Amino acid sequence: MSRHVAIVTDSTAYLPQRAMERHSITAVPLTVVLGDQALEEGTEISARSLAAALQKRQPVTTSRPSPELFAETYRRVAETGATSIVSLHLSAEFSGTYDAAVLAAKDAPVPVRVVDTGMVAMALGFCALSAAETAEAGGTVDDAVAAAEKRAASTSAYFYVDTLDYLRRGGRIGAAQALLGSALAVKPLLELDNGRIELREKVRTASKAIARLEEIVAERAGASAVDIAVHHLAAPERATALADRLKERVPGLVELHVSEVGAVIGAHTGPGLLGAVVSPR
Repeated sequence: MSRHVAIVTDSTAYLPQRAMERHSITAVPLTVVLGDQALEEGTEISARSLAAALQKRQPVTTSRPSPELFAETYRRVAETGATSIVSLHLSAEFSGTYDAAVLAAKDAPVPVRVVDTGMVAMALGFCALSAAETAEAGGTVDDAVAAAEKRAASTSAYFYVDTLDYLRRGGRIGAAQALLGSALAVKPLLELDNGRIELREKVRTASKAIARLEEIVAERAGASAVDIAVHHLAAPERATALADRLKERVPGLVELHVSEVGAVIGAHTGPGLLGAVVSPR
């Protein structure tokens, strides 16, 4: 009988509920602060409510889970019979979530390996799925961590936003700050690079930017076996149209996920977000 390695991630992985249940993955929620209300992502605030608040220019901030919440989660997972835990989280460049998990892991009832994947959204979700599948096949903690890190190293994430204003306010645009002076004159395409959000290209119109996003994703996917996730915030038609075109253009497509991002990522990108994650198998 192999040791039971459990997988924990956080709410910004935006994994489909059925996938979390099938692989017994536990997600620790980040918090969205809307006015004077602190709300858990995924259970207490919806992406739709967040988008409406942003459009009304209500103040929105986000915060990491507390070390105490992680400690409670690790205890609960251990009680299910897990003898070790792999805890996979969004880039430490974006959030203190990784640090909170490290603090809680020190006193956990079973060994916990905490990993900064450098990813977010389904780029993180695919890492969690790879770790879970490895553990289910009898892999050790080291095997599960290696599978997640290998998946992270090969995964790319690109996205389009209608405005850089939300990213600017949250201090999460890295090198893309060079765009601020001309933010109204261009439509930026951004990408995840070493755990940070960086400028990929400047495009003049929204339609051209979305067409270019499709080109980049198709080129990155190539002909190999690949999983793709298309994310959006308050832009379901854009997401569906992009997903349909990618089905036709990516011959090695294995799984395609289309979903609205949650409130934490949405708070920093704003309505109109359209993103795509390319994750080779």
